[in-house]
Amino acid sequence: MNILITGGTGLVGSRLTALLIAQGHTVSHLSRTPTNTNTQVKTYHWDIAKGIIDDEALLQADYLVHLAGAGIADKPWTDARKQEIIFSRTASIELIAKKLGSLKHHIKAFVSASGIGYYGADTGEERISEEYPHGHDFVATCTLAWEASADTIATLGIRTTKLRIGIVLSNQGGALPKITLPIKWGVGAALGTGKQFQSWIHIDDLCKLFIKSLFDEQMKGIYNAVAPNPATNRTLTRLSAQVLKRPLWLPNVPAFALKLVFGELACLVLGGNYVLNNRIKKETDFVYQFEDLSLALNDILSH
Repeated sequence: MNILITGGTGLVGSRLTALLIAQGHTVSHLSRTPTNTNTQVKTYHWDIAKGIIDDEALLQADYLVHLAGAGIADKPWTDARKQEIIFSRTASIELIAKKLGSLKHHIKAFVSASGIGYYGADTGEERISEEYPHGHDFVATCTLAWEASADTIATLGIRTTKLRIGIVLSNQGGALPKITLPIKWGVGAALGTGKQFQSWIHIDDLCKLFIKSLFDEQMKGIYNAVAPNPATNRTLTRLSAQVLKRPLWLPNVPAFALKLVFGELACLVLGGNYVLNNRIKKETDFVYQFEDLSLALNDILSH
C-alpha cells in the first residue's frame, strides 16, 4: 500500500516510516523543502501558509497519516507560539481536506495523531476513558481544535481514527531523554510532588497502533494511545535511574522552581493524567509489546 505521512521526519514519523517500509509498503512525505535524499521515501512539496500542496501526493496515496505539528514543549508559550502550535496542527489537515474534496483520490483511511492533553494537563488521579469530557486549559483547547480539523477528513466519507497519544518513550527524542539526562549526570530527581501520573507508550507500540488503525477497517473514532499501566513521575524517574544504574540523591524539584523557569509550560510536567486504553483493550485484538514500564525502559535505555 501507499501511505502518505505529514510530519514524517519527526520522532514518531521516522519510526513509523521505517516500520511501514520494513513491511513492504511504499511511504511518502510532505515537506516545505523536499529533497528526496532518502531513496526509500518520496517527498512531495507543500506550503501550509500559502495553501500549496502537490496534488500527486494525494492522488498516489492509499492511506493518510497526520503527524504534523510544532513541538508543544519546544519553546515558551507566548501568544504567538500558542497560535503557531494550533495552526500547524489544524491548517495542515484542513488544506489536505480542501484538496481531497476536489480530487478523484482513492484514500481508504485516515489516522490522525491527537493527545491526552484533550482532557487537560492535570486531571489528578481521575481514571480517564475516551468518553471523559475535554479540559479547558491551553493543551485541551489545542487538542480540541486538532481533532476538529481531523473531522474535516471524516466529512469526506473517509474512515477516520484519532489516537490520543500519551508520553512517547524513545531514545531518539521526546520526554525521556530530557528526564534521563540529569539522571546520567547524577542530579536526577522527581518533579513537583512526583505523584502525578504519566500515561506513557513505547514508540514501537505506538507506531504499530498507527499501522493497525490504518488497515483494521473496524477501527474508527477516538482511542487513547497509551500503555495499560500509567506510572507516577516518581516511579518513572526511579526506574530510569535503576536501568541506567545511577543514584538519585536529590530531593524533588519543587513546583515553584519549575514554574519560575518554564512559566505556563510547567503544567506539562507538574500535571498528570491516569488515562485508560479502554477501546483498544475491549474493542481490538491489538497486543502491546511493552505493557510494563520496566521492560519499556530497559529496551529503550539499553540501546
